[in-house]
Amino acid sequence: MPVTEYEDKVCVTLPSDASTQFTVLKYGATVISYKTKGHENLFLSQAAKLDGSKPVRGGIPLVFPVFGKEQDVSNPLSKLPQHGLARNSYWEFLGESSASNDSVAIQFGLYPEIANSELTSLWDNDFTLILTLELSPTSLRTHIEVENPTKASKDLKFNWLFHTYFQIDDIEDTFVTNLSGSAVYDQLMQSNYVDKLPVIQFTQEFDKIYSNVSDKTMTQIVDRGEVLHTIKKKNLPDLVVWNPWIDKSKGMADFEPKSGYQKMVCVEAGYVKEYITLKPGKKWSAEQTLCEEALTYQSI
Repeated sequence: MPVTEYEDKVCVTLPSDASTQFTVLKYGATVISYKTKGHENLFLSQAAKLDGSKPVRGGIPLVFPVFGKEQDVSNPLSKLPQHGLARNSYWEFLGESSASNDSVAIQFGLYPEIANSELTSLWDNDFTLILTLELSPTSLRTHIEVENPTKASKDLKFNWLFHTYFQIDDIEDTFVTNLSGSAVYDQLMQSNYVDKLPVIQFTQEFDKIYSNVSDKTMTQIVDRGEVLHTIKKKNLPDLVVWNPWIDKSKGMADFEPKSGYQKMVCVEAGYVKEYITLKPGKKWSAEQTLCEEALTYQSI
């Protein structure tokens, strides 16, 4: 069977190739493994909690309705913990969805009635989230639809982010391409500038938001000329690039091994610099696709 449901997770296998597959936890609807021809594409901490006791460190956590921690206390979202409530909630498995050719798709749903009640009590908003995950021989597409129900009494304001942890061989041999020319906010230095470097390289802790990145841009993670990962996106103007490096890794209890920063980099497609606003009865959708592409240099 291409789709197997367990008590705590769902496993999806490509019908034509059992070595291409992904696994998603019901807690957080977090993808914790994505393999193509037996090769693991995602980084998962050895100390990641997979029992629903806390958000997963690794894979593809889902960030909604706030990115980071909202500092403006007048904003209702400031009552929520960092990265919101989607990754802290059990989602409903909705079953298989229609897919094309040699691919398999499944869906998960989240709404206030089943979301983390401790957190929804802090942020009183109606919402419906539908997550579609589609596996093909060379890609994993993650599509999100957010609806502010017609019965809602107010606008829905939110961020969205696919917080993807990619597995790599060595961070010091790795660079990220095709973001030169984009506006950058350095979250460590709290400064804004335009990136003019041809590629992103890593020699220390790195935490930056690249804004207004065209949907036509294919961002690639490259190791010594070999493309490890390609990220395509739709309706997600921002890309967060993050590596915790040595000291930050030591301070995260669920990050193991502590040298794991050498084997991972986060490149995260999202809508985080501004809030999306939905009127009652309106929907918003976006997607990220992890795929295989040849090395390509593009101008912003």
